Amino acid sequence: MTRVFTVILGGGRGARLFPLTRHRAKPAVPLGGKYRLVDITISNAINSGFRHIAVLTQFNSASLNAHIARTYRFDIFGEGQVDVLAAEQTDDDTSDWFRGTADAVRKQLRRFAAAGVEHVLILSGDHLYRMDYREIYERHVDMQADATVSVIRVPRPEVTGLGVLYADEDGRIRTFREKPQPDDDIRDVLPPPALRERWGLGPEDYLVNMGVYLFRLDSLREALSDPALVDFGKDILPRMVTDKRVIAHYFSGYWRDIGTIGAFFDANLALTEEKPQFRLFLPNAPIYTRQRFLPATRFLDAQVSHSIVSEGCLLYGASIEHSVLGIRSRVAQGARVRDAIIMGADYYEEDDVRAANAALGIAACGIGRECVIERAIIDKNARVGAGCVLRGRPDRPDEDGDGWYVRDGIVIVPKDAALRDGTVV
Repeated sequence: MTRVFTVILGGGRGARLFPLTRHRAKPAVPLGGKYRLVDITISNAINSGFRHIAVLTQFNSASLNAHIARTYRFDIFGEGQVDVLAAEQTDDDTSDWFRGTADAVRKQLRRFAAAGVEHVLILSGDHLYRMDYREIYERHVDMQADATVSVIRVPRPEVTGLGVLYADEDGRIRTFREKPQPDDDIRDVLPPPALRERWGLGPEDYLVNMGVYLFRLDSLREALSDPALVDFGKDILPRMVTDKRVIAHYFSGYWRDIGTIGAFFDANLALTEEKPQFRLFLPNAPIYTRQRFLPATRFLDAQVSHSIVSEGCLLYGASIEHSVLGIRSRVAQGARVRDAIIMGADYYEEDDVRAANAALGIAACGIGRECVIERAIIDKNARVGAGCVLRGRPDRPDEDGDGWYVRDGIVIVPKDAALRDGTVV
């Protein structure tokens, strides 16, 4: 699809996903054991035939750059590339940081225009869904739209914090309502009966902005001409609906915003269900990621149920239940892991290295002997000493500790952190 340039928004500092974003950009956060968040959106684009892709980022982008460079290498005899475009100063704009989603695209627009495309597809990098973007493209062209916004239906109790919009019976968007609060009266943006019937919506279903936008290049250039407008959902689209054709594209599949620790945690564990709503293993629409040459996982007297265990793991007499284990995870004898995400490691520690570290009082990389890990996220390369007890609970308040955090009732051990033997959190 050479007429479309795909732009993936890497987000800002990723404060809602801290401390997972302390050393990495939000799109580089691990997901589902072996993937990164950005793999979801890039895979959707590739599977849709959209191969001219750029990821816009500005914070902690080193690991994201490395992942994309090692993963997305297209055939030299075919067209396509995935680039990382970071914030930069130019002669036209000496400010170096992106101030919002629209500002990020504005500062890189000259690159998209130079590619000779007619349309620009703009996507968020922290959503979990599988979508064929050719469907939104076809509606966009058929409706002769200046911009097309993909929407899903959400019942009123779940609308808080999401962008709600009103579309008339033809699907043309007339109003945007940004992130209403639970007590706000938003009945004026309920979809009209004709549209509800056509799209199979319930009487209390609202249309919510998915963060998937397709613009005609000329319309996008015009919309971005005012530098005071810095965000698509808050500034650009609400202004465009007054004098441009902005069309809604209805998406009926699974979609989750995983921009918070709680949402990220729930979405990962949902992948372990017997029939998950989001399946990683559809043969016709695979999720791509970096190819690694790792050995198969070894289960040495371990018990595993309702879990995802990635390649290259070492499980020694451990109990794993309803959890996600990333590549090279090491869980020692007697450890009990339940409702947890263990992100694994970037390397293996040889026996002599572990022995030398142990002599210095340094725990081995991974989960130590007789640990109890419940409702927790253990980031990459973390060292959890023997006999540690890490237990989160939904009503636990946020807290910062020595080598650990609590966010949304979940205990988090950040990347490269170390907990001494017997630590209780």
